[in-house]
Amino acid sequence: MTETRTETTPIPTPTPGPTPSPASGGPTFGAQLRQCRQAAGLSLRQLAGRIGHDHSYLAQIERGQRQGTADLARRCDGELGTGNLLTEAYRRTPAKPRRSTPTVGLDPLESAWQQLAIAFPEKDAFLAAEESVWFSSLQSLPAVRRLPELVRELSTPPINHRALQEDRQIELSLLIAETLTACGRLGDARRWWWAARQLADALGEPGLCSLARSREATSGLAEGRALPELLELTDEALTLALQEPRRSDAMLSARSTRARVLAALGRVVEAHALLPQLLSHADELPMASTGRGWAPYEMHGVEGRVCASLGYWTAGCLMFARGLELCPSERLEERALLELAMAECFAGSSQGAAALAVAMRVLIELPDEWHTTYVYAIAARVLSGVRQREPRLPGLYDLDLLVARRPWAGRSVGSESCWGHSRE
Repeated sequence: MTETRTETTPIPTPTPGPTPSPASGGPTFGAQLRQCRQAAGLSLRQLAGRIGHDHSYLAQIERGQRQGTADLARRCDGELGTGNLLTEAYRRTPAKPRRSTPTVGLDPLESAWQQLAIAFPEKDAFLAAEESVWFSSLQSLPAVRRLPELVRELSTPPINHRALQEDRQIELSLLIAETLTACGRLGDARRWWWAARQLADALGEPGLCSLARSREATSGLAEGRALPELLELTDEALTLALQEPRRSDAMLSARSTRARVLAALGRVVEAHALLPQLLSHADELPMASTGRGWAPYEMHGVEGRVCASLGYWTAGCLMFARGLELCPSERLEERALLELAMAECFAGSSQGAAALAVAMRVLIELPDEWHTTYVYAIAARVLSGVRQREPRLPGLYDLDLLVARRPWAGRSVGSESCWGHSRE
């Protein structure tokens, strides 16, 4: 079977069949898989059915056209009773060399997209400790400065650490998609959301597949995407999360995002039914103050957003206030989002003057480089809430002008981006 690749469809090009690993002299993962499968008397279709993969995908692995994943190797070991034989074969199989592609005349973002297409599904990797610090430090950068860092990270030469590479590439794609959305480049963001889902699906871990869809749906609420489309994403996310119930982070993300989408659709009873389950998963989730785990202030933010979407304004406000107390001072956008969320709760509980005061202060005091799609999505909800309940309140016109300003619109991004200026 021959596969082709275009600029917008990242599919790997087949390479010749398996060769022995130069490092160990033993068979590659694909060759070892074929030997063990045949020794067990199973066909490709039989093995694929047992481990939940397509038989054509396994055939490509055996021929050396795909590398497979660590999770697939573990599942095959379990089904074939081979101990850790296949897992070790996977670990010692070298990654295929990265092919270069001309990028003359392309901006850094387009170049990074092409590199992701070339690498699919083989991905870069860094040590876990370095990765944790790097992801944590990104949150202290505004979106227009964060994007060049992500693009450069995607272009970094690979380090031979197979155990982390798939997860890291998925996270990079998600972060680029979220950052592009923050900068108002929604069309570009769609490609990266798609790439993240494809990478997660290729890895075959339900928890990661679920998180990719939940994060896209959460972003879609700020973008103003069609709610039926977002509901479909949350349905998929919850179905996948249920396949890996021990991943409380995936379950929490899936249930919280689904509750918000259902509430936006007016299906409040269904959304309310998810609240007790959501809170129980939040209690089970291990906290993390650094790295990519859930920090306590993020947990309070998730709980507050669900409460606010259901009209529990007082509970939501308390959650946001707790989150604000714990949110690091250097994370200006996240602090602004929490304050604006509190203002939305004030508006919902008919405290319009307080809502307008908080929202206008945040938009005026927040430096322009920290203004994003996400900030203005909440500010617009504050404006709508006050206008609906107290339409004659002084200050509405002023907030309307601030919300219409949107200083990030049209701003250039990339390695040559100047975050202090926007194109008029």
